Amino acid sequence: MHIKRNFPHPVREIEHLMIPLADGTRLAARIWLPEDAEHAPVPAILEYLPYRKLDGTAVRDALTHPYLAGHGYACVRVDIRGNGESDGLMLDEYLPQEQDDALEIIDWICQQPWCNGNLGMMGISWGGFNSLQVAARKPKALKAIITLCSTDDRYADDIHYKGGNLLLENQAWAATMLNFSAAAPDPRLVGENWQPLWQQRLENMPLLAANWLEHPLRDSFWAHGSVCENYQDIEAAVYCISGWGDSYINSIPRFMEYLPGPKKALIGPWIHKYPHFAIPDPAIGFLQEALRWWDYWLKGMDTGIMDEPVCTFYLQDSLPPAPMYKERPGAWVQTEGWPSRYIAEQCFSLTDNGLKIGEEPLQSALSVCSPLTTGTHHGEYCGFWYGPDFATDQRRDDAHSLCFTSEPLQTSINILGRPRLRLRGHVDQNCGQITVRLNDVAPNGQVAMICYGTLNLALRNSPATLEPPVPGEPMDIEVELNLIGHRLPAGHRLRISIATASFPLVWTSPKLTTFTLESSCQQLLLPTFAGNTITNPFQPPEAAEPVALEQLRPTSPSRTIVEDVATGEICVRVHDDLGCHQFLNHGLRVEQEVVEEYRSRPWDPNATRADIKWFYCAGRNNWEVKVESELHMSCDAQYFYLDAKQTAWLNGEQQHQKNWQQKVPRLAQ
Repeated sequence: MHIKRNFPHPVREIEHLMIPLADGTRLAARIWLPEDAEHAPVPAILEYLPYRKLDGTAVRDALTHPYLAGHGYACVRVDIRGNGESDGLMLDEYLPQEQDDALEIIDWICQQPWCNGNLGMMGISWGGFNSLQVAARKPKALKAIITLCSTDDRYADDIHYKGGNLLLENQAWAATMLNFSAAAPDPRLVGENWQPLWQQRLENMPLLAANWLEHPLRDSFWAHGSVCENYQDIEAAVYCISGWGDSYINSIPRFMEYLPGPKKALIGPWIHKYPHFAIPDPAIGFLQEALRWWDYWLKGMDTGIMDEPVCTFYLQDSLPPAPMYKERPGAWVQTEGWPSRYIAEQCFSLTDNGLKIGEEPLQSALSVCSPLTTGTHHGEYCGFWYGPDFATDQRRDDAHSLCFTSEPLQTSINILGRPRLRLRGHVDQNCGQITVRLNDVAPNGQVAMICYGTLNLALRNSPATLEPPVPGEPMDIEVELNLIGHRLPAGHRLRISIATASFPLVWTSPKLTTFTLESSCQQLLLPTFAGNTITNPFQPPEAAEPVALEQLRPTSPSRTIVEDVATGEICVRVHDDLGCHQFLNHGLRVEQEVVEEYRSRPWDPNATRADIKWFYCAGRNNWEVKVESELHMSCDAQYFYLDAKQTAWLNGEQQHQKNWQQKVPRLAQ
């Protein structure tokens, strides 16, 4: 990454400013803008998050916002109410209050002497979500957004449920927010009022895991904030971006197909990070690309960005399976939009002799009842922390799955799109789940996952309607796998693997279930790309000056799998030590660490549990706060059981403790 220190406009920073709202709440902002913006007003770019501008996003903010400000923009980074130095409480994600506040912030920005009334929103993950949600509210000043790693459907494609199955990431993220939201306001900025604000947050801390478990179907709870409810609400121009190492990819073809206004899409090889500093490489000049977008929509400059193909995708080359890649070789391709004339579905059949091109029925019924510990080599649902999060060799999970493998390919295949598997089968219980993996089998036998999909069979027809399967009664089902761009070389084989468990990706089914494929036509529809590759269409990555940090303890992410031979219990342990560092500009020292442990036993559906512990500490001089947060979840056939605790200390003395115990019916899970 090239660090730029000289920009067309000298930059002035406002480290901390409080934005007043109509109800008396004040939201904390950090602003970068050209020095002369009060005399020559500029467009504004808003990023609106709960992750604390002072420390939580300070490292990436330093790389990004001064760069854009140096090119003639006022960049406004605001903490959502109840977070950082902002007033108030945050009781859940994406509430109407969050959007209402954003509209007030936009009005406030447009009234400032340094803003010319044109505004964009930008954000990754939470900030990408609310960029879309606020755009759907149609504030007049909002001309364009850049939404990264986000979704249009909070039920289908967030961290809560997938294919109607409960993701264990639901518990992990609830525990993360339990700890993140307990961070203290900084006395240096807030003054003596910091402690009452902190105490108020701790006393009113919600148990988000319970909120989300109470809505196992796609009901009005999830419809709120899901812009797929009415794409026509979004009139602003939308640039949507993600990476194959991220979980937020499936919304992009829907955006391209259904958004009514100007739009562009980009998917690279990256995990859940901004693409000017993400891995795997190749990172790109995202900030230069963002400037072309903002200059066009907010300054009216003809940068040529809207004359180019609408969609740009990176096709990853086949590699041996590994828990993390520093680089993914591959090639860029572009399409005129989505759907594209360059993409066609190739039909494969699941047969008695493996995966075959064309239509051929399965002659013999085949059954699978996977051990509930199947899936331990799947990897993390979403790569967040630069850890060993990717799927490893799939042979051990394939051993507990129904597998259909092709002959070695005579020619290479460029896969681009969402593979679909159409099955006809039945189960022996009134519940069940299947997880389908599309795998790349190398000539040496190594098996790398290309993509996957999972489905709760009780929600096979609609995520909003519970229809328990009738034991023994055939069902026609379709499993749509994740969007992917992958170049499968000649000599490799393609494999479909079907399992009735995928732990710890999704919570185990309440009953041990056998799934049987009928002796009928079972088909894989594989989207293939027939266009040309292009040279890299992006400039090398650039950024502004990094924030000055002293690393007191390095980051150290790990993922281990331990088996108890006596019981068969598998424990998947994720230890993300985010390290300890000190900001040299304001002296704050911050350390964070989480241990997640997920347990399951091969044949006991009631043995699954999650135990997650977060630790947060911040301080300077003679002031130090610590928060420990625990979230435990177990189950039986009828209920989920939640047990949580949060303890906070000030200068070594306990200030607060809160306990939660709750049981939630397992309606669809």
